[in-house]
Order: sequence, then C-alpha cells, then structure tokens
Amino acid sequence: MNDGVQMLGAIAVPLAGAGVIALCHRRPNVRESVTIITALLLLMAVISTVPSVLAGGSPRIELFDLLPGLPVAFQLEPLGLLFALVASSLWIVNSLYSIGYMRANKEGRQTRFYVCFALALGCTMGIAFSGNVLTLFIFYEALTLVTYPLVTHHGTDDARNGGRTYLGYLVGTSILFFLPALIFTWHLAGTTDFRAGGILPGSTDIAVVSFLLALYLFGIGKAALMPVHRWLPAAMVAPTPVSALLHAVAVVKAGVFCVVKVVIYVFGVDALTGASDWLVVLSGFTIVAASVIALRSDNLKRRLAYSTVSQLSYVIMATAVLAPLSIIAAALHIAAHALGKITLFFAAGSIYTAAHKTEVSQLNGIGRRMPWTSAAFTIGAFSLIGIPPAAGFVTKWYMLMGAVSAGSAFAVVVLVASTLLNAAYFLPIVHAAYFREPPENEHPHGEAPALMIAAMALTSAATLVFFFVSDYPLMLAKPLLEAGGIR
Repeated sequence: MNDGVQMLGAIAVPLAGAGVIALCHRRPNVRESVTIITALLLLMAVISTVPSVLAGGSPRIELFDLLPGLPVAFQLEPLGLLFALVASSLWIVNSLYSIGYMRANKEGRQTRFYVCFALALGCTMGIAFSGNVLTLFIFYEALTLVTYPLVTHHGTDDARNGGRTYLGYLVGTSILFFLPALIFTWHLAGTTDFRAGGILPGSTDIAVVSFLLALYLFGIGKAALMPVHRWLPAAMVAPTPVSALLHAVAVVKAGVFCVVKVVIYVFGVDALTGASDWLVVLSGFTIVAASVIALRSDNLKRRLAYSTVSQLSYVIMATAVLAPLSIIAAALHIAAHALGKITLFFAAGSIYTAAHKTEVSQLNGIGRRMPWTSAAFTIGAFSLIGIPPAAGFVTKWYMLMGAVSAGSAFAVVVLVASTLLNAAYFLPIVHAAYFREPPENEHPHGEAPALMIAAMALTSAATLVFFFVSDYPLMLAKPLLEAGGIR
C-alpha cells in the first residue's frame, strides 16, 4: 500500500471509529470493543509507515488549497512518526484503563466520552502528519474543541469553570499569537511548508526571527510555557483518564511536538542561532517555578499537573539549546515523559477509585493496601526524576550532555536543580506509601479494578523497557539532526 495512503488512513481510522462508537451507544460492551479495535487498527496503520521513514522516505499528499499557495497537506517524517507512535500506542492502554475507571465510578455520558477520545486521537494524527503550518494550525484548533467536552465531562460548576479556563487560554493564545505567526511566516517565506533546514530567508533579521519565535511559543499554548500555563491545572477537574489524555497521549504532547517541529522545519538551527537565548531562560524558569509549585501542592492531581508544566519545558529548553544531543533528547522526552506521566495518572485514578483519596497527605501506608498501584507510581516517579533504569534517565542524560556540549551553564544548573526538586516532590509520596502507618480508623480497601491495574502494569513495564531499548527510538530521532540543519 502507498505510504501516503497509509498516513491518511492513520488519520481516518479514529475519526471513522468515533462514528461507529456513537452508533453503539445503547450497547456498552460493543461500544467499548469498538474503541479497543479502533485503537489497535490505528497503531497498525502507524506502524505500517515505519519502514518508509527508516529508509529515508518522506511521502507528501496535498488534499486541496484553502487559499492559493496554502494547501491542506500531510507529510511523513521522523518526528511526526515518533509522536504518532507514542499517541497511538498509549491510546490502547488508556482505553483499557478508561473502561475500568468509567465503570467502577459509574460515570455518565460514557458514549460521548469515548467518541471525543477517538476524535482527539484523529486530530492528534493530523497534527503528527501535518505537512505545513496551516494544516498544523487546523488540527491543533480542532484538538482543543473536541477535548473541551472531556474537560467539562462532570457537568459541575467546577468542571464548567475549568473548561472555560481551558478553552479561553488555548483558543485565545491561538488567535492572538499562533494565527499571526502563521500569517507572518507566509509573508516572510512565501510558504508555510515544513522543509529540512527551515523556510525563512537567510537574510531575515535576528530581531524578526526572535519575534516570530515568540509568537509561536506563546501561540502554542498547549506547550504550557509560563505564563500561559494555567489552563493545564484548571483542566484537572476532568476524570482521570482525561487527565492522562491531556498529559500523556495528546494535548500537551501536541504542544511540545508543535514547538519542536516548528523549530526544526520552519526556522532551522542556523536561523535561530542567537535568537533563542531568551527561550532557554524562560523555559528554565518555567521548569524550576512549576517544580516549586508542585512541591507545595497537597492535591495529588495538582502536583502531577505542575510536574507536567515543568517537564514540558524540558523539551522546550532542550530544543532551544540547539545542540545535536539536546535536539535528540527533546524528541525522546516526548515519549519518555508520556510513559512516566500516564503511569502516574493511572495510579492517581486507581487510588481515587479504590480508596477515594485525592491528597498527598492521605497516602500514608497506601503501599500496603494497594501494592500494584504503589509500585506503578514508584516507577513513574523514578522515571520523571531521572533514576535508572527508567525512561527519564535516558532523556535527561542526553539533555545534560547537550547542554554541556553547547556550553550552556544555565541549562546545566536548571537540569540539576529541577532533578532535585523532582525528587523532593515525588520521593516523600513513595516513602509515605511504604514506610508510614495507614490511619487506624481507615476502612479496609484493596486494588482498583483489574483493567486499571493491567493498564498500569503495561505502562510501567514500558517505562522500564524504554531504558534498555532506547536505540530504537533513537533511530527515528537522529534524522531530525539533518532535517534541522544541525551539525
């Protein structure tokens, strides 16, 4: 089958699956089976494109011109394939987890939930395979709209307020900054296509490049760079499987993916030399500031949310350093963080489902009553801290080596300081779970439903396996160096 057709198939599968899921609203077992089957078909479609990329292929399809010279186009390239593999793989385990969670907590509007999930994955595939900034912008906006019903799923005042913040920040930043960045790029380059080495004219002034970079960074609000980050903790009013979607599978990963893609294929390293120094500082500040807020947060989901704000800026800072190893680390951290963070949110949801606990201060002795959940949380925490043998160690090591090779003492200090902060807000949870006595008057409880435990076990195992097989994602990440003109 033609690689371009396979790429379009990966976008179409979840969109078609959403329609079938909606038709099965009166038959929950069939509906959930369709969800799993659709997720499996999506992964198969994405995997089928791997040989072409590894062989150096880059098929492109243009569907139609929205305006003269502005086509809706899709292109297969290494970074997009890596992102698509992460998202499609995790949709399967997230679907298993969602079935257990939604049933155990007797959640309403489950058909709408699964439909919006499938639509979100379709939009994510559109983002992954976008061939130009215009197509990226269209699917980026669509992803915001289809995830809004997931954020407001509970229908409470808190959910509606969180949804307004979510929609206001993401749509507002897109209109104020991302859309002008798209138009300005077209004005400067005469195209918005993604091309190896970038598309900006070599004569573009460094001040203009810095300004355009700022438009993109603040316009791509899903990357949660401070001060446009408040939508992310506000969205924690959603059910835990949605939080996992936001933090690991689609939304925030779409944000940092867009940042890396724009840096490599719109700007290129040569154009950004000297123009991205401010971004290293701002992303470094975001890493440390968000970690401090996480350290002071007692609510478990809020702590994980600010941890995500911090971890996303690892990707941005590593990209802005512009060193070969740091660019590779940025791409790999999209996958490593996804595995660790989805495991942590799965654990948080399991604790809520089985023990109805939401605060860090309530977790004393939880490891004795929920050993599987606590083990999964520990693995996820070790990964985000950067303790081997977990995925996060690999990416943090490459980031550190990249910062050293680029001579960025600031980035080195931020990486060391933030790693200590990561340990400070995760290790006390692990210690309390295993080494403190549970409350004497606590009602006995066990683990969450089996599907939730199975999903956690899979993501925990993948977090560990990533450490030992990191050469394989490296095969996809290394071509980014040539694409960005990085030597």
